Amino acid sequence: MVSKTDKIDIASVSYALGILSIVFAFVSPLAGLILGIIGLVQSRKYSVAKARKLNTIGIILSIVFLIISVIALIYSINSGLTDFFPSI
Repeated sequence: MVSKTDKIDIASVSYALGILSIVFAFVSPLAGLILGIIGLVQSRKYSVAKARKLNTIGIILSIVFLIISVIALIYSINSGLTDFFPSI
């Protein structure tokens, strides 16, 4: 059985995971996506609405930046790396 103090600790952890997922969405979208999903599961399990919003924002940002990264990777492969680095 989960006590009230455990619920508060899990709530703060899911809140922190939401913040980290937003930060990592800009740095490493895959890590942001993973952290957002873990935080979203925890926030739904313990009914933490504010953490759920942060994790959802982190997941959406991570997916957007992951798609942009894949498009940039495909573009750089098709056109060669010299287009991104003209001095080379």
